[in-house]
Amino acid sequence: MSELHEHRLKRLSMRSWRRGTKEMDLVLGPWSDVHLADLSGAKLDTYEQLLDENDQDLLPWVLGQAEAPEALRDLIAEIGVFARARLRAHH
Repeated sequence: MSELHEHRLKRLSMRSWRRGTKEMDLVLGPWSDVHLADLSGAKLDTYEQLLDENDQDLLPWVLGQAEAPEALRDLIAEIGVFARARLRAHH
């Protein structure tokens, strides 16, 4: 039986906020709060794939310190722009 869309969004939101490192919680949590509900099916699949990655890999990708895998590159870039704009707004 397939997971209801609303349950999937809740699960992905929880995974975004409870990453294991505070840095990634603060990057992915706010991004997911703003964008998760509006993602298309394919982009939601890509985001779920991104959540399967280790925080030790994700953070350098988001910060632009390392190149993300091609399948995640566009989404990682989008998340990085959001995170940098959010950081600037708080300073």
